[in-house]
Amino acid sequence: MKQNNVNISIVPDKRRVKEDETFPLKLRLTFRGVRKYYATGCDANLQDWQLIQEDKVRGKLKKKALSLLEIRLNAEKCCNGLANFSFAKFEAAFFPKTIAVINVRTAFEKYNHQLNENGQIGSAIVYNCACVSLNKFKPNLKFEHITVEFLRSYEQWFISQNNSITTVGIYLRGLRAIVNYAIQEGLMDANDYPFGKRRYIIPSGRNIKKALKLEEIAKIYHHPLPEDSTTQMCRDYWIFLYLCNGMNVKDLCLLKYENIEGDFIHFLRAKTTRSRRANPEPIRISLKEETKRIIDKWGQKPVHPDKYIFPFLKNGMSLIKINDQVQLAIHLINEHMKKVALEIGINKNVTTYYARHSFATILKNSGVSTEFISEALGHSSLSTTKNYLSGFEEDAIRKNTDILVSFM
Repeated sequence: MKQNNVNISIVPDKRRVKEDETFPLKLRLTFRGVRKYYATGCDANLQDWQLIQEDKVRGKLKKKALSLLEIRLNAEKCCNGLANFSFAKFEAAFFPKTIAVINVRTAFEKYNHQLNENGQIGSAIVYNCACVSLNKFKPNLKFEHITVEFLRSYEQWFISQNNSITTVGIYLRGLRAIVNYAIQEGLMDANDYPFGKRRYIIPSGRNIKKALKLEEIAKIYHHPLPEDSTTQMCRDYWIFLYLCNGMNVKDLCLLKYENIEGDFIHFLRAKTTRSRRANPEPIRISLKEETKRIIDKWGQKPVHPDKYIFPFLKNGMSLIKINDQVQLAIHLINEHMKKVALEIGINKNVTTYYARHSFATILKNSGVSTEFISEALGHSSLSTTKNYLSGFEEDAIRKNTDILVSFM
């Protein structure tokens, strides 16, 4: 039987360079223009990879080459045995079931494994926290236990532990994703689905306004701080986030000098890169004199296209290390911005979220179209932006309805 026009090869994944300058070697399958990569468990630097390709290998390198050849041949054999190829069928046939799904915990573990493989470290951490919390409430939780009554009881218990309604919503959205997966895999009857209208509605946190007014941002910007201090640096990073389309901290950390093109920054949001892989839309930011000053003052020198602009990350860092450094940067900026806000009398918990929300709100209140704001924020749809702005319009409502009492 033919291979269903599947192209099979072993390639180095140069996006994942490690600290020892080796690359993971991946099994690559290409079918009808779609490519998927699978771990082989082997790494190699570019010199060794060249030798493997030229079949000039000895010792341990020869053993690695033979192992890779066996993987590729087994993949070809697997594809040959499939009547109608699909990546799902290949994965089911080729890979051992390392995690047997027998309850909710093991389903979470399997889902988390895939998130980590995809580089979604932050999401994996949230799902793991949800799993721990759910099993603390109900040890050895099984799918048949997940009913409307169970979900209501879990919500009440969770909040009674001095946790927020926002967090319980996040955890239960994670559980809903696991339940959907279980139904797809035949582990749970679709008729027992507990979420939705007339069943259980996942609670939403209050849409608390987290935007500053323009005059408050002016106070932050003009507030004198010790030259070259950590507080001054964090204030400058916050202003940079605000001026750069409300950029989030992960994207700030990932910026490289190659993202600067003339008077613009072009970059892809880390949050949406995976969902838009087929047609990624870069965000374009107009560099102002202030953002150029911040880059010049705090950016790494010497300037090189492949160098990160700000000194949070290094080339070759693992995805877990990158996530840790981003969280450290968020914590650092937030702590020093609280200090600045306190000094100038702004009674708000000014965090990096405020920079993004303030960017959107100030543009909206200045008459800028929602379409422009949506594109600038990198939202996937206009409805996302409308929901995003919905909690920030009290000032506009108050101002526009003042005319009703103008006769007084």
